[in-house]
Amino acid sequence: MNKKLAIVTGSSKGIGKELITILAKNNYDVVITYNTSKEDAYKLQKYIVDNYKVNALVIKCDITKEEDIINLKNTILKRYNHIDILVNNAAYAQDNYIDEKTKEEFMKVLEVNVVGTFLVTKYLYKYMDKGVIVNVSSTDSIDTYSEISMDYCASKAAINNLTKTLALTFSNIKVIGVMPNWTNTESIKEMNQEYLKSELKRIGQEKLEEPNVVAKNIIDLIEDKTVKSGDIRRV
Repeated sequence: MNKKLAIVTGSSKGIGKELITILAKNNYDVVITYNTSKEDAYKLQKYIVDNYKVNALVIKCDITKEEDIINLKNTILKRYNHIDILVNNAAYAQDNYIDEKTKEEFMKVLEVNVVGTFLVTKYLYKYMDKGVIVNVSSTDSIDTYSEISMDYCASKAAINNLTKTLALTFSNIKVIGVMPNWTNTESIKEMNQEYLKSELKRIGQEKLEEPNVVAKNIIDLIEDKTVKSGDIRRV
């Protein structure tokens, strides 16, 4: 295949959807992955195919299951022999207070956000000579953390560390981290709006970031030659 290939996990909606759209606009073939949002994933595929002269694959992938990730790899390799961009975007959160948070809930957040990111990278990096890996973290990893999301915040801090150690591990792949703030995604629209307003005020964020703006900022960092492997930037 002549076109470059970009994979974005958790890309049926939100920031992932916008990343897929911008990458397609930039003439990348794209891989859309989803876990539960099948209908949204195929709607996005149709939009991409109808509007841009690129290929768009849709692959179901629960990033906590190695068999799903192996299937992702094998499906991609049937059509491509090289991956240019991998964005580890899929994430999970379940907010509640410490006395209500169970071990199983805490571990699920870590399993999706940290272990899932590790596993996807482990199985795909060998096909990424001179490619770019982007790990989507959060400002919650450094300064906007909250007591009801301590597992999520800890997982995103781990993503920052994973980004830096992967950068040391790979000499031929640029690995960068990006830290969005509160973003106007579907899940944020569904949360308690009074709580959201209080959180924005608490951390000094005037308004929600728009997913397309965050996605553009991420693409700009991917294309920025001055960004070094191991860098972690706010977006």
